[in-house]
Amino acid sequence: MHLVVIAWLYVALMMAVAEGTNTNGTVLGAIFTFLMYGLAPVALVVYLMTAPARRRLARAREMEEREAAIRAAANSVAPDAGAEAAADPIPPVREKE
Repeated sequence: MHLVVIAWLYVALMMAVAEGTNTNGTVLGAIFTFLMYGLAPVALVVYLMTAPARRRLARAREMEEREAAIRAAANSVAPDAGAEAAADPIPPVREKE
């Protein structure tokens, strides 16, 4: 795919050079020719062709985040699930006789 992009940019550059060096052509026209026939279509095509890869990368990143959250939840310990016996927070009070 890179070869096609490079080849198309070369063709657009040669068109711009031909327009810029022509007796009726202008440098501004050559710049617009290169932008409109070269950079704009190539940028659009490359963006559209890489969309599935970007989508795949986003899904993989999302799945990694989900798996990390599941692992973190599985490894967390509840506050009362320790190995020690619970201590009485309030000492027992004897009744007065």
